[in-house]
Amino acid sequence: MSRFSQPDPELNHRLSRRGMLGVAAGATAAALLGAAAPANAATRNAAANGGATPATTSGTKGRGRPVLPPGRLGIQLYSLRDKVSTLGFGPVFAELERYGYDEVEFAGYTQGSAGPITLAQLKRLARNHGLNPIGSHVGYYSDDPNAYTFAQNLTKVLDDAQALGLKHIGTASGPFRYGSTVDAWKRAAEDFNTYGAAARARGMKFYQHNHSEEFSFATDNPKVRLYDVLLKETDPDLVHLEMDIYWAYVGQFRFSKRPDGTPAPFEPLNYVLRQPDRYPLFHVKDGESDPSNPYGYNMTDVGDGDIDYQRFISAVTRLRGHRLAHHWQAEHDNPAESFTFARRSSAHLHSLREKC
Repeated sequence: MSRFSQPDPELNHRLSRRGMLGVAAGATAAALLGAAAPANAATRNAAANGGATPATTSGTKGRGRPVLPPGRLGIQLYSLRDKVSTLGFGPVFAELERYGYDEVEFAGYTQGSAGPITLAQLKRLARNHGLNPIGSHVGYYSDDPNAYTFAQNLTKVLDDAQALGLKHIGTASGPFRYGSTVDAWKRAAEDFNTYGAAARARGMKFYQHNHSEEFSFATDNPKVRLYDVLLKETDPDLVHLEMDIYWAYVGQFRFSKRPDGTPAPFEPLNYVLRQPDRYPLFHVKDGESDPSNPYGYNMTDVGDGDIDYQRFISAVTRLRGHRLAHHWQAEHDNPAESFTFARRSSAHLHSLREKC
């Protein structure tokens, strides 16, 4: 069985509809391997705090305390899938080390043309580059009984996560397995509770990563937001959430009115502030506001868009006891050049400072 997480048809459909930037062809392996020589700590810090080309930003910079907590900047490797598949994990991890990243979140455990790699080798490779494997995305369910998903192969999924030393294991699939009614989402919540209990028994946290459709309304009760059903029907000790902040704001744009046109505004940040313990992980993804786009935003590199990450991250980390309780994963679904995205996103996030 492949250890690479199986494609999520719903997610792939969304990606094809977005019309975002395509992935540019990568540079040659030889050139990148030369650029990826491991750097010392001083070089890493310099790259993270200004040695890299700074991103354009409206965030607060200066002498205040960094907004980003130390040791908590990660990246979802889906953003670098072109480099992983052509160069392998080693050169990618070397680059991330240079850019000042602390963590990685997996989107699969294979590396294409770079050849096979065992989970033990992958874990050791990440650690050798100062990267903590913090989580992984796996499919929720499939019609294929042999699929690498929670529903079809829960034990194998958890075995692999445990072998990598992951503290979190989750899915980016929406809870639409049984439909879009209230009862359908209650059934999906039961599934998630089952996976959460199994993960907890192994010392891990199960989590679900949102897109925008989770904030839509139940087809049988248009007064009920489906995301609220998920929160209510899942056990907070067993099921956690990874808020993709960009997609949450897309959800705000798309679903601030019910199907009958009555207002139903919501603020994504408020979900977190009400239940911060449920959100150990975040996806830090940016977008430029564009009301002509049906999603309300055009995805950008972190720092080039209009999402106020100084405000969002500060609001969460200022909560008592929560400075180091969360993990912030940079992501872009289809970056124009993935290493450039990773470098500029790290530089921008490290540059943000608390308001005095």
